[in-house]
Amino acid sequence: MASALKPVEDRRLFGIGLMLAAFFCYTVIDSLAKILSASGLPTMEVVFVRYAGQFIMVLALFVPREGLRSLTRTRNWRIEVVRGLALLGSTVFNFIAITFLPLTVTSAISFTMPLILCALSIPLLGETVGWRRWAAIAIGFIGVLIIVRPGTGAFHPAVILSLFTALFSALYNLATRKLAGVDTTTTQQFYASGVATLCIAPFSFGGWVWPHEPMIWLAFVGIGAAALVGHLFVTTAHRYAPASVLAPFGYLQIIFMTGASWLIFNQPPTIWLFLGAPIVMGSGLYILLRERQLSKSVVTETAVQD
Repeated sequence: MASALKPVEDRRLFGIGLMLAAFFCYTVIDSLAKILSASGLPTMEVVFVRYAGQFIMVLALFVPREGLRSLTRTRNWRIEVVRGLALLGSTVFNFIAITFLPLTVTSAISFTMPLILCALSIPLLGETVGWRRWAAIAIGFIGVLIIVRPGTGAFHPAVILSLFTALFSALYNLATRKLAGVDTTTTQQFYASGVATLCIAPFSFGGWVWPHEPMIWLAFVGIGAAALVGHLFVTTAHRYAPASVLAPFGYLQIIFMTGASWLIFNQPPTIWLFLGAPIVMGSGLYILLRERQLSKSVVTETAVQD
């Protein structure tokens, strides 16, 4: 049976709960990737396993129910491909970065995504960004500098990779906006995981290393499952609550990441994270609130003109 675009429902608390569950899944993904890399698996192999596992599960779960033709049917395949490539790019840069940096640092830098998204909306979406949001973007990056402390012995060049992670995540979110109401959730899952698996495959088989311990095998299999569940939670959450309501809760992921970094990898947060992360988060929240305020103003002006 073909899958139809499901109607939007106003169940905000449920949507928020789904988003928090998704952020937990994303923390699991990064933790498992760090474990696999530390066990000796090449990073490109870890990326391939993450997407191939998700792709296999998408096919196994949805082809029997919807049929392959329905699953692959898209109204804008170009955006689907761009979205898949953007997601792959963010994962590659992130998985390389977490081999050198604590999860607390990579997650804090990832919070620059709303700032980058705001800046990219000018050339890619034709939006206008005023001085207040430009100031918030600048302040947010000052927060990043506090966290990474360039010029000191604590600075690691891998933070640049985390910034590229945020850049590609912003591109992924822009493509997701373009596909809202265009393709079904399952179709988006199919293309995101399929495009990434196809593109990363040629780079993953050289020097392939199989897991050698039961826990590593569990991580090897589980990373794709965590990715599928997390992305399903996110896309489903947007059916029950507006993006403007859900977006601020993304900053709670720092709690999950800090717990995983401390408890699993014995990498507790530093004082610089406590100083810089709130600045980055505050800047992102201001941009989200400002955009929400401006969108309401546009709606009000349109209603008055009508």
